[in-house]
Amino acid sequence: MRSISRARTTSTAALVILGAVALTGCSDGDTTAGSGGGGGGGGGGEVERVGLMLQDISNPFFASMQDSMEQAAEEQGFTLNVQDGRQDLAAQNDQIDAFIQQGMDLILLNAVDSSGIASAVVRAQAAGIPVVAVDVDAEGADAAVTTDNVEAGRQSCQALVDALGGQGNIFMVEGTPTTAPQDRVKGCEEVLAANPGVTVVARQAGENDRASGLALTTDMLTANQDVQGIFAINDPEALGADLAVAQAGRSGITIVGVDGSPEAVKALQDPNSNFVASAAQDPGGMALEALEVGKGIVAGNPPAERVTLLEPTLVTKDNVSSYEGW
Repeated sequence: MRSISRARTTSTAALVILGAVALTGCSDGDTTAGSGGGGGGGGGGEVERVGLMLQDISNPFFASMQDSMEQAAEEQGFTLNVQDGRQDLAAQNDQIDAFIQQGMDLILLNAVDSSGIASAVVRAQAAGIPVVAVDVDAEGADAAVTTDNVEAGRQSCQALVDALGGQGNIFMVEGTPTTAPQDRVKGCEEVLAANPGVTVVARQAGENDRASGLALTTDMLTANQDVQGIFAINDPEALGADLAVAQAGRSGITIVGVDGSPEAVKALQDPNSNFVASAAQDPGGMALEALEVGKGIVAGNPPAERVTLLEPTLVTKDNVSSYEGW
């Protein structure tokens, strides 16, 4: 798995050394091993049962998180229960309640709504279960490990501005009400403020997936004939936008995203694709970092700073051949 650099890390606490714990085996989906009576967070400071909640496992980014955690569970000997939030806040509320009843020692939370999940976070903490947000922050979580999403937005948007020569009209395909998409938009807006020759002529919020990227971009293309670029908050939406441009028979439109996904790599390698850059993350490494932060909290060693930021790296058509991917 590719290891990404950490240029902006607000946590100065050292990572807790990995150690084997008593309980073996790994489970996913709706199956959980271990004792079931609520009130986790015990285990004498050890983590034996981990609940991993993901926004949408159909997204390769979150599937990569699941893969890395399943491997860690097998190697380290803790029980893992993975739940798919399906971009549904009510489902994630139910999943946290189930984790409480199952006596999890730690919850790693990739929330579908950063503020909407707050009451469920409180319930888990009241049951003695630390909650570490991963990829997107969550209100009230004990700690968070995310990419520096403002910087990711800056990198991707600057690549778009550069490709346009500092002049042109663009669309913004935004995302769900979580901190990561919002921070990427913020980063892009900072770049645009310094480049007044680039104008946002339309913007809509999608569901962080290819289908919404396709649908929203199709609508915006229908309403706007004069457009030269598209900024999307992640690769699935950007690739959906690329498909919309192709289906509309439009040319001269440059598209950027965020993630550095395997699908984005293929698009960057395709000379016929309008997709030109992606600010790459390391989803598997991010999940493992969140696990280590959570183990430290359970052991009584919380991070010095609540939020740990991981540095993104820009992948383009020019450097994709040297990008290791995830």
